[in-house]
Amino acid sequence: MSFKDLRDWLEQIEAYGELKTVEGADWNMEISAISDLVAKNPADKRCLLFDSIPGYPKGYRVLTNILNSARRLALTLNQNPSPSDREFVETWRQRSKEIVPIKPKFVATGSVMENVHLGDDVNLWEFPTPLWHHLDGGRYIGTGSVTITRDPDEGWVNLGTYRVMIHDDKTLAFFVSPGKDGRIHRDKYFAQNKPCPVAISFGQDPLLLVTSIMPSPYGVSEYDYAGGIQGRPVEVIEGKVTGLPIPAHAEIVIEGESLPHEAKTEGPFGEWTGYYASHSRPEPLIRVKAVYHRNNPIITGATTAIMPNDFGHAYELMRAAQIWNEIEAAGVPDIQGVACHQHRFITVVSIKQRYPGHAKQAAMLAMQCHAGAYLGRYVIVVDEDIDPYNFDEVIWALATRVDPQRAIEIVKECWSGPLDPVIPVEEKGYNSRALILACKPYHWKDKFPPSIQYSIEIKEYVKRKFAGDVF
Repeated sequence: MSFKDLRDWLEQIEAYGELKTVEGADWNMEISAISDLVAKNPADKRCLLFDSIPGYPKGYRVLTNILNSARRLALTLNQNPSPSDREFVETWRQRSKEIVPIKPKFVATGSVMENVHLGDDVNLWEFPTPLWHHLDGGRYIGTGSVTITRDPDEGWVNLGTYRVMIHDDKTLAFFVSPGKDGRIHRDKYFAQNKPCPVAISFGQDPLLLVTSIMPSPYGVSEYDYAGGIQGRPVEVIEGKVTGLPIPAHAEIVIEGESLPHEAKTEGPFGEWTGYYASHSRPEPLIRVKAVYHRNNPIITGATTAIMPNDFGHAYELMRAAQIWNEIEAAGVPDIQGVACHQHRFITVVSIKQRYPGHAKQAAMLAMQCHAGAYLGRYVIVVDEDIDPYNFDEVIWALATRVDPQRAIEIVKECWSGPLDPVIPVEEKGYNSRALILACKPYHWKDKFPPSIQYSIEIKEYVKRKFAGDVF
């Protein structure tokens, strides 16, 4: 089913019974605490729409737990729901290879222009911005937002999800980790001693959010990729201040500029790692020149806490599909499955071993391919009899098929970032990776003790046969 904007999407998930409206929760920790409790309840996968927030007009809302349901993720990606993580990853990885990007369509106006505030009329405190965690350095309006920048040399437009803190009624923080496309764009402007034009959407079609959190090929705009997924162009408006394309049917959009050598303390913020790992420091700021919003606007937010959290599982599924495709594209045969656990930190690759070194080849590529390179920790390769999506089975393989001195290698100076909690502050930017070959040793795998195990095929078969009775 297709949808035009966030409100159309909400109508459809409400029809599924996956939307809950919460009245009267305070912006000060209550919205985030409720969202986190629901996200961690395996029996409750509802999206939460907070209304009647104290101190704000009714109708000024915050939406959380947007993508922590496989059904909602499938709806967002314009595909049928999958009964299992494995089937979702297999379906999405095949479909993602067939997507033909469609460039956005410029329109004269859209619903985001129902209210226009320019110059002195800008007031960022108009919106019910949550305090997400008790040690946060401020209130973050941007957790499920989309930041829009343009490469000053090459002209392509990037959409990325980066955290955004309100400094005051007309100023925002502009934190982007090193190596991210938005950071590269900003650095290019600053190197030329020019202001960096920025637009940010704080409530949008969830498809734009999904594409903005996933790595895409360098130079390909997420607008184009989103258009390809939905089969029609994303409608955009040329920003009055920056000239950047902004989503025509977003809930809230700001335009402004970030100036070289102008910074203000940002953070700390409780991040997706479950820690305050990036501390606080001077970061470039955005001087907001214009705010556009719909009547009764909705902020799209994400609870970032100890996993499982809001976006975590959706990110894991899509990232697993990308890593699988990239390993195969490099020529590695007989990949049986790829799964990601704990967001970026653990990648598991299942293979059918065909030759000496096959497992290590798969591990090295999973560690350093485009989708797997940033801020990973462990890559585990298992045999085809291990379900990579079942972490109990993965742990069993680690416990019984790994001799540490033979099967674990450490790779140093890999791409990390300021959010890595275990890296000392002065060493941020690099980390090490453990490659764990949790396979039967290839040179004597035929003599390895046989396991007391049911095959993946028989397990999936009986699940289907007895669905609704036993399972």
